[in-house]
This record gives sequence, C-alpha cells and structure tokens, in this order.
Amino acid sequence: MKKLFNAPETMVDDMIDGYVSAFAQVARGKQDDRVVVRATGVKNPDRKVTLLIGNGSGHEPIAMGFVGPGILDANVVGDVFAAPSADLILDGIREVSGKAGSILLISQHSGDMINGRAAVMLAEEEGLNVRALPMYDDISSAPRDRVHDRRGAPGTMFIYKILGAAAEEGMQLDDLMILGEAVRARTVTLAAALSPGISPLTGRAMFELPDDEIYLGMGVHGEPGIGRTGVGPVRDLVSLIVDKLLEDYPIASGGQVAVIVNGMGGTTMMELLTVWNETSKTLAARGIDAIAPMIGSFVTTQEMGGFSISLLEPDGDMLRLWAAPSDTPYFPAIQIPNKE
Repeated sequence: MKKLFNAPETMVDDMIDGYVSAFAQVARGKQDDRVVVRATGVKNPDRKVTLLIGNGSGHEPIAMGFVGPGILDANVVGDVFAAPSADLILDGIREVSGKAGSILLISQHSGDMINGRAAVMLAEEEGLNVRALPMYDDISSAPRDRVHDRRGAPGTMFIYKILGAAAEEGMQLDDLMILGEAVRARTVTLAAALSPGISPLTGRAMFELPDDEIYLGMGVHGEPGIGRTGVGPVRDLVSLIVDKLLEDYPIASGGQVAVIVNGMGGTTMMELLTVWNETSKTLAARGIDAIAPMIGSFVTTQEMGGFSISLLEPDGDMLRLWAAPSDTPYFPAIQIPNKE
C-alpha cells in the first residue's frame, strides 16, 4: 500500500513539525524535539500537578492530540510503534515537572512499562517528584483474576481526561493517583478488527484475516485477542462485545456508563455512529443508560479496520470531570444529557 512520507528516517519528525505548526495549543519542548508541550506552558507547576505520557507514534491523534489545558501537559513521542527511551521520557518529565509533582501515565505494554518505570527512577534520583500510573483495560488480554496483566487500550482515554480535568482544577498528587486508580478499576474495553493496518516501516500487513471473519480482542499493535467471529449485522457483533464486557464487569440494571466508541483508523464515521447506536440500544435493553459518548478514531493503528467499545461506570465526580472543558487539538467536547 502507498504511504505518504519523505523518508522512513524523518517521518516522525515531519509529522510533529506539521502538528505544532498547525495548532496554536502545542509546541516542541525545550528539552527535546520529540517532546510535545502546551504552547503557553504550565502557568504554575509548583501548584498544579502535571500529566504526561510517552508512546510510540503511528497511533495518532493519541496522545499528542490531547496536549493542552484540561488534559495532558506533555507527550513524549517515540518512533513508529516503539516506546520512547527512558532518557527521552526523562526529558519530558524535566520539561513540565514542578514542586506539585507529575504523573507519568503509562499504557501497559512491555516497552512502555520498562522505559517509563526507568524514567521515573531516573527522575527521582534528580529529586523530581513523579509517580507512574500504569493504565490497562483490555479484557481480552488477561482474565479478571489477572487484571493487572491487561494491556492498555482506548479506555485509557477516560484516565487522560478525568485526571487532566482534576489536575487543572487543583487536585493534588496523592488524590490524583487515587482517582486514576479508581477510574482504571471501573473501565473495560474490547475491540473487533476487520482488516489489518499496513506498517509504514515494512509496507506489509500487520496480520492476516479472511474477508468473512472478524477478530475479537485485537490489540493496538495487532496483538492476538480471544477469537474470531463471522461477519454479520453489526447489532449482533455489538451485542456479543457488550455481553463480554458486562460479563467481565457486571453493571446492575438501573446503572449508567460513559462510552467510548473508538475507530482503529480505517473505519468510517457512518460505521462508528452505527456501532454507538447499537451499543446504546443493547445497554438499554439490559437496563443500563449509555451516556456522554466519545465517538471517533482517536487511538488508531494506521488504516486498520475495526473498532473498540469502552465502558466506564462513573463514581463520584468522574462524569463531571469527563465532560469538563478542555482545549486540545483533537479531544472532542463531551456532552452529558440534561435529564430535566
């Protein structure tokens, strides 16, 4: 498949150059060009806890698309499908950290975890106040009794946004960590892949899948899931996914969930809106109110066809923070319906 880039060696930096020139909210960091930060900086990092994350490129708009007031203070951008090095993440921590401290969000994948934890240790040796918050939500990657072994998936965006809003309001480090762990415990995700993405490095498909099959539980890098199912009406596929999510994380009739319907990069909005419609109806049939949806392609794997459904059962102030205002290039406005 044809790809649009100048050279493999420059594709990531060319992308970042285009990004920071297109959007006034962001800039390259002073510590390293691979660190994307708020263009205006953090007004008072000695009072506001800062949030950042490192991740491989190729999954845009996550995570640099969420840098700005109300969400992330920095994103450390690695090579294509590769975690940034510990030294590069350390540069990101140095860029934004102040006396109030920082939280390094780490989507649970082996390279991200190893390099992220190493960066935190290096930062602590320099006297920087930083904590690591692993994020995981993919029910296909480990059973409920091994929840800490699960992969990070698009449901981690609940943590980005809720913690980002709380930090913007002045919540301090210990309470933010408790909140992040609570959001993580209440979030589940399951994906369905229809077709592979093409690696911009190799030009080859990332996996093989017959035209009449759908892969359940595919990870964001093409990691294996829990099985295959046949192609059919989307209502049947959504019902299957919702049943598996609720089997893993039961929600009583009369409850409510915030929902993310995420496209993998090659799925149209027509399809994603249909998935949301069926998700809402399927949950309603089980007595559960689906609210405050985020619908679109935010965690992508090039042009991979497919989607994931993420559910968060909100508690306390989570729903308000999920819908709080933010100003980033790619995070959408979240609406909570007025029930009055």
